[in-house]
Amino acid sequence: MQIVEFKDVSRIYKSGDHELKALDGVNFSLDEGKFVVILGPSGAGKSTLLNLLGGLDSPTSGKIIVEGKDISTLSNDELAEYRAAAVGFVFQFYNLVPTLTVRENVALVREIAKDSLSPEEMLAEVGLSDHLNNFPSELSGGEQQRVSIARALAKNPKILLCDEPTGALDSETGVLILKLLMSMAKGYGKTIVIVTHNQNIAKMADVVIRVKNGKIRSFDEQQSPMSADEVEW
Repeated sequence: MQIVEFKDVSRIYKSGDHELKALDGVNFSLDEGKFVVILGPSGAGKSTLLNLLGGLDSPTSGKIIVEGKDISTLSNDELAEYRAAAVGFVFQFYNLVPTLTVRENVALVREIAKDSLSPEEMLAEVGLSDHLNNFPSELSGGEQQRVSIARALAKNPKILLCDEPTGALDSETGVLILKLLMSMAKGYGKTIVIVTHNQNIAKMADVVIRVKNGKIRSFDEQQSPMSADEVEW
């Protein structure tokens, strides 16, 4: 079932008389439960696309339909509600609150998400049940990224957006994080969208979207994506 559709979406940033067209007439759709990778060089429009889908920004023109609703017409308050209810975020840098424990960092989502899941259960899913009372500074980079994934999933979002989620990790830890994301996508039926420049991650995706100069250069649905263990890292 279709969950996302971009219809002729453009995003133009203005600075004085100068205009930067970050996205230019983008069209595509995504189905529920898919593992999606957005590839492209720096400045291609990848992060702009992710920010628009996440409700962190609004298009200059066009429509973004999520579960039948055009989020491009929403007010700031309505966008905040959309982000709280429908979208989870995982970033390259973990954005954990250093003065809160692992459990408390994940439990924060209860303040914004109505149908949030148990922090303890989500931390168990990512293998951190033994670290509930630790602080972020006491964890490795990979463990902190797992906390951020648990926090994003605890919101119980339909869509999980990941901006270079393995960029700050060594290759071995990065592979573990990707395996975790894929298993959570299948286990919980989430649509996972990863922005990256890593071609290897694309080999694992159900859908690969290549972006360049603000345009979709290709949209490929892969019938037999590789597992993380099959990819040569």
